[in-house]
Amino acid sequence: MLPDALRFRSPSPLVDIGANLTHESFDRDMDDVLARAHDANVQALVLTGTDREHIDAAIALAERDSPVALYVTAGVHPHHATQWDTSLAAHVGHALTHPKVVAVGECGLDFNRDFSPRQAQVQAFEAQLELAAASGKPLFLHERDAGHEMLEILKTWRDDIGDAVVHCFTGERKTLYGYLDLDLHIGQTGWLCDERRGHHLREFIKDIPLNRLMVETDCPYLLPRNLPAKLKGRRHEPALLPWIVREIAACRHDDEENVARETTRTAQRFFNLDALSDQQGARTDD
Repeated sequence: MLPDALRFRSPSPLVDIGANLTHESFDRDMDDVLARAHDANVQALVLTGTDREHIDAAIALAERDSPVALYVTAGVHPHHATQWDTSLAAHVGHALTHPKVVAVGECGLDFNRDFSPRQAQVQAFEAQLELAAASGKPLFLHERDAGHEMLEILKTWRDDIGDAVVHCFTGERKTLYGYLDLDLHIGQTGWLCDERRGHHLREFIKDIPLNRLMVETDCPYLLPRNLPAKLKGRRHEPALLPWIVREIAACRHDDEENVARETTRTAQRFFNLDALSDQQGARTDD
């Protein structure tokens, strides 16, 4: 349940490109979460698949009736890189053929926590780059404290892969420019709204072209700290995405509706959502 002070409808439809709705905290009230997202003018959610269990759960969720359009990414998070083997590779590859699966990932490198050995992370990441090249799907990337290594790997693969987004980007300006030089997209979350650690992002968010910028909650994590009321339990959810867009617009000295409209256009183009919606509508008409 959201307090009335947090119920804020975006002036233009939004796409949340990173929502972890398979997290157990959403089990008890999924219908309400989706309804609140719809009420906030969040028109589509991309559910993040991070391992075998969550890929399957996200696909099952995306197949249900929902007031907002649901899509899925399929990949293995660097935290789970030691699980990568031929069986898991085949499972991810098969998931990528599902009509609701729109990207490879979440995959990449995390040298901040090192939950998996770095060499295992690199091996799993490169294997998923190969899947992206073979499938033609865009990439949904994770990187923390590994910008140099990520850039070096992506440079060697850039001619083979298509579009890619560094989701929840929290790095430094030099790393950001490196990604933009590779024609990558950038995802922004409630991290930007955190005055304790997101201050540097506020300084160069305006450097990201709107046709390379997308927005996401990464819920249930990264609850924005710019909310005008406290939220019991502190679980983030897609209905709060408009508050992140508001903060981005303020930092960019831009119009809120313009940021909402353009980031949605970028997400629709990146994940090919318009074409998917048209296909689904055609199947319904049949």
